Amino acid sequence: MPVLKKSEIKRAALVKATINLVNNQGFHAAPMAKIAKMANVSPATIYLYFENKQDLINQVYKEVKAEYMTFAFETYKSDLSIEAGFELVWRRMADYKLKDIEKGFFLSQCENTPMIDAESRLEGIQNLKPLLDLWDRGISEQIIKPVSHHILYAYSIYPLAFLLNAHKRGDFKITKQHLDDAYQAAWSSIKL
Repeated sequence: MPVLKKSEIKRAALVKATINLVNNQGFHAAPMAKIAKMANVSPATIYLYFENKQDLINQVYKEVKAEYMTFAFETYKSDLSIEAGFELVWRRMADYKLKDIEKGFFLSQCENTPMIDAESRLEGIQNLKPLLDLWDRGISEQIIKPVSHHILYAYSIYPLAFLLNAHKRGDFKITKQHLDDAYQAAWSSIKL
């Protein structure tokens, strides 16, 4: 495991504190001073790494989204069949969010707020390119419904956020069978 520098440790503490406060109190109830206190750094330290709260939130979102997508596509190969490729990516997305529920919940929060600026949101979407390419291939091969990427995402990927949020709150305990059922529902929603 690499040895982290003091500055990397402080920045990581700020990122963790931001995720925690946003998840538990919302974007507007996570002032910079509170983030600094939770990270055990002086408020001025935040400004060594981030320009302002907007920059902090955007940077944390982009980092978590990139980590999530790297994990999702780590074992993906573009020569897989449409269904096998989609299943692999879908299950890895679910696995990431279940293994790191705080980051998964943070991403869900970010997808439902105007706090993330358009440029950061666009960068996050670019991380989905392998999945978007798979869907385009599936559409051209008449395996996937010929609808927009937004609709495909809304029906096949976004429901994961609902389930994981219910799981995090303790309203619903996700089992392997639930994941299998959710995957089948996701696949059925987008296949022709």
